[in-house]
Amino acid sequence: MKPMILNHPMIEHKISILRNEKTSTKEFRELISEIAMILCYEALKDASIYEYDVKTPITETKGLRVNENDYAFVPILRAGMGMVDGVLQVMPNAKIGHIGLFRNEETLEPVEYYCKLPKNIEKKTVILLDPMLATGGSGSAAITMLKKRGVKKIKFLSIISAPVGLKKIESDHPDVEIYTAKCDEKLNDNGYIVPGLGDAGDRIYGTK
Repeated sequence: MKPMILNHPMIEHKISILRNEKTSTKEFRELISEIAMILCYEALKDASIYEYDVKTPITETKGLRVNENDYAFVPILRAGMGMVDGVLQVMPNAKIGHIGLFRNEETLEPVEYYCKLPKNIEKKTVILLDPMLATGGSGSAAITMLKKRGVKKIKFLSIISAPVGLKKIESDHPDVEIYTAKCDEKLNDNGYIVPGLGDAGDRIYGTK
């Protein structure tokens, strides 16, 4: 499935501020949250809605509502947590799960160390959150974890992606929809996205 890459002047404006090494932790965190909110709107454009009665100050009419219980947000720890506040602005009653992965230094493969998901996760549309889609290894592993637990519909949201990461998800999980704010040029020898914005987790939490 072809990834949806946002193409909007205001997104470019915000990403340029994110890239700047002098951007403060506070502003960086706020921009990650804001872009996540915009990505979430895009990802939910096919959300199913139903009618209900509404009384306006003028008359009675029909309103439309999304069943928020049909959705769950699942950040990949720890950087994915930086996107949670933004997506909750869009759908505040959605359930939240968490997936934790680390890289085995010998095999370089992602290893699960934590997974806590909402009840009936297999019946929900899961929106997976990770600001940086670099090699795609962690993202693909997280999707596999969700599928093993019965999840049928998954959407992946990232702020910055590398071409190799997008190809990895497309190849391993062609049924997963990807929404990203920007596709950058490549990865460097250390696995960082170029030009990128550095380590998103460290910049969100001010740990470097």
